[in-house]
Amino acid sequence: MNKVPFKGVIAYPVTPFDDNENVDIPLFKKQVERLVTTGSHGIAPLGSTGVMPYLNDEEKEAITEATMQQVAGRVPTLVGVSNLTTEKTVYHAKFAERAGATAVMIIPMSYWKLTDDEIVKHYDTVASKISIPIMAYNNPATGGVDMSPALLKRLLEIPNVTMVKESSGDVQRMHYLRKELGEDVAFFNGSNPLALSAFSAGAKGWCTASPNLIPELNIALYDAIQANDLEKAQSIFYKQFDLLKFIVAKGLPRSIKAGLDLLGVGGGGFKSPLKPLSGNEIAELDNILSAIESEVVV
Repeated sequence: MNKVPFKGVIAYPVTPFDDNENVDIPLFKKQVERLVTTGSHGIAPLGSTGVMPYLNDEEKEAITEATMQQVAGRVPTLVGVSNLTTEKTVYHAKFAERAGATAVMIIPMSYWKLTDDEIVKHYDTVASKISIPIMAYNNPATGGVDMSPALLKRLLEIPNVTMVKESSGDVQRMHYLRKELGEDVAFFNGSNPLALSAFSAGAKGWCTASPNLIPELNIALYDAIQANDLEKAQSIFYKQFDLLKFIVAKGLPRSIKAGLDLLGVGGGGFKSPLKPLSGNEIAELDNILSAIESEVVV
């Protein structure tokens, strides 16, 4: 088992719906194909961008299977399997493994505040039921739990938990993990506006929805970092900075779907209660994308 099967830009597709709020599998496959062919180093369905908490079991399974069919082993896949209960998380993790996922990602979702011991037990139980790697996902804004660096360090002691996606917006946590666990610690940035800082802190990759809209710039940033060309990396990063801020501020599913519509790809509809961006917001996004397009291609 490759304990850290990912590096580079890991792209998060949206989950498109038709007019009846059913998952639009043909459009989803089209979007995934575009992410693969434009150079993303990995595909991660059922994240925040894919509105995973809003989907029922059958919809999650359909998205998982469609991802494996479309990717067809060309790049590694990271499937979100989180749920409020350990039982359901195990269920979806086992399904993802059977479907052929390279790894799974788990965020501890909470209504009642979970203790550190409860979170460790949650991950340990899931890890004992599958053989593929697990990425621990810290995103307090969406999961309701903020996992401290000390807790993440405990989680990485579980054999299958080999990666951390850090989305708290605190880049110092990445420095801490690197310091405490060594240069080989596998942490990934999940905070879009911190992409450059995170790479500087030693992140192995960037988990992001932005390749749906600007794949060339995302890949070019990673390539510049790999070449140790900081000046070029800074230039590339600031070309996309306004877009990265926008998609976070306005909500990833709304922003990415609107952007895909503007690009002629098609973003698909929403599942209630989520609604699309306003007309003014779409116009703002259009201006940002147009400004990026007018820049010199890197």
